[in-house]
Amino acid sequence: MTLGNNLESSDSPQIQPQAPKFSSRRELRASEATAQRAAVTDRGVAATIAARKGKGAQTASTVSAAGKGSAGKPKKKPALVNLAVMTLVVPGLFATVALPAYAFTPGSNTASENDASAAARSAIQATQSQELTVTDVALTAATRDAFTATTPEQLQASQAAAARQVRIAAQRAAQQQVYSSYSGPSAGDYVANPAYPNFSLDQVVSVARSYQGVPYVYGGADPSGFDCSGFVQFVYAQFGISLPHSVTGQNRMGTKISREDARPGDVVIFTDGSHNGFWMGNGNILDAPRAGKAVQTRPLWTDAYHIVRLGI
Repeated sequence: MTLGNNLESSDSPQIQPQAPKFSSRRELRASEATAQRAAVTDRGVAATIAARKGKGAQTASTVSAAGKGSAGKPKKKPALVNLAVMTLVVPGLFATVALPAYAFTPGSNTASENDASAAARSAIQATQSQELTVTDVALTAATRDAFTATTPEQLQASQAAAARQVRIAAQRAAQQQVYSSYSGPSAGDYVANPAYPNFSLDQVVSVARSYQGVPYVYGGADPSGFDCSGFVQFVYAQFGISLPHSVTGQNRMGTKISREDARPGDVVIFTDGSHNGFWMGNGNILDAPRAGKAVQTRPLWTDAYHIVRLGI
């Protein structure tokens, strides 16, 4: 029998369309609860992945609580907790990712500086070089301190000079001890009976040098102590030349000569009449200086003087 014949035959049974089957209200609620639990579970898993570095325990607890909900109407508290966790954690992750990029390229750098830095990094990476060339660097010139080391020769010379001063001081002390008890002829005795009848400037220098170390004594005119004019008077007296015991008097008795013509043994006269002594050449004078000093040769410290010659 064909289908057409079945439709046409009134005696054949008719095929009735089936009415839609509706679920009961209980079944609908169960299906809805199942879907909600699945959604909550998915959100919990996502929150667990996002908060793995510090929020794992709390998020895991939240997911577990959400997964164990009752078959009835789901509780809303776990969903709110998950939402709060995601709200706090996700921005923090984004900020953590963004910070290194900001630190690597600060906003204060200009575009040209960034380009130069990128070019330098590219060059290093391409050549595997660990050297950088820096230009436009101002270098401060190194200077040497003004201090210098003492050479062995300088040290020896200094020690020799110190030893010489010690010897001179010892000689002067010995001379002072001898001359302090001087009881020999005076200047007048020598004028009357000269020790050196033949006058010679060279001999004058020799006699004058023999009294180095005699102490200065104001008014002194013998080897127990000299002042400046008493020293000149006593030396020249030994050549039979009588001189007054004063600078101005000796100046008047001498003949003024030029410095170019002066010879050791001539007499230096200070222009103001305050001092005199024996000219020793090369700007030096042999004299009895002042209280606390002794007869000695030293450089002249002034240009206010002239030279006179005695005994001619």
